[in-house]
Amino acid sequence: ALKLTVFRISVIPFFIILLYYDNFIAKISALILFVLGMLSDAYDGYFARKRNETTTLGAFLDPLADKLLISSALISFVGLEELNIPAWTVIVIISREFVITGLRAVAATKNVIISADRYGKFKTTSQSAAVISILLVLVTRSYVMEYAKEPVTWLHPITPIPFLLMFLITILTLYSGARYISKYKHLLK
Repeated sequence: ALKLTVFRISVIPFFIILLYYDNFIAKISALILFVLGMLSDAYDGYFARKRNETTTLGAFLDPLADKLLISSALISFVGLEELNIPAWTVIVIISREFVITGLRAVAATKNVIISADRYGKFKTTSQSAAVISILLVLVTRSYVMEYAKEPVTWLHPITPIPFLLMFLITILTLYSGARYISKYKHLLK
């Protein structure tokens, strides 16, 4: 199971490089790498539970790998002009991760384990779905720009989709973080 986590971390540089190449094959390859990374997360958890191979290192690396893969996608999106993703959305999302990681560290000093609740899991799932959807917009745009024989007007309505998705996951991320802080604020006293 640890090999799948290491795989998820190791695809990140290749994903980022492919994302910045402005051609269809690179964009679809980036999408495939991201999907494989997220699928490896699902299989990783499944195999660890089935084989009872949960380790301290795995418990540390698994959520870290998720955060690294999703964060690298979101940060990269800000740098792609065709997406027009506002940096503040990514800053809010990543800041929430730092705050909750800090809260977990404080909790650990008091022998309290803060597990992911359903809102935290929904946050991660919605972020993954949003990244995949934005990658699909990039793939579609890249395909049309590369292979269309004449001007394409139907592409314009999909351009606000990345912004709307980012706004939505920013709200969900804030809500999830606020729930953790509210539930565990007593640990900060």
